[in-house]
Amino acid sequence: MHNTESAEMYLESILVLTQKQGALRAIDVVHHTGYSKPSVSRAMGLLKKNGNIIVDQNGYIILTEQGKEIAAKILERHRVLTCLLVKLGVDDETAAEDACRIEHVISDVSFQKLKEYLQCEDA
Repeated sequence: MHNTESAEMYLESILVLTQKQGALRAIDVVHHTGYSKPSVSRAMGLLKKNGNIIVDQNGYIILTEQGKEIAAKILERHRVLTCLLVKLGVDDETAAEDACRIEHVISDVSFQKLKEYLQCEDA
């Protein structure tokens, strides 16, 4: 994992999977993201080292409070930005893909103003 964006994407995926299925292991992240097992394994090691996740003795991944905060922030950005793009007439798939890129680079100030302006109920 070379950057913050990559870490944020993994944390967001872990949060989404946890909300969908409860307990999850690295293989679930592999299937969800489409990344290779070695890539996911390396990422999980770095997330663990940085205090964002805990991996229990059975291999289950648990977000720490710090990891949850980061993941929730990114997921909220994803949902609001997707909502904005869809309201502008972008198709759902393209909106979700573009939101995924934008969510990592938009400033907190700009995002907050967009969120206030939009009042996206879906987000």
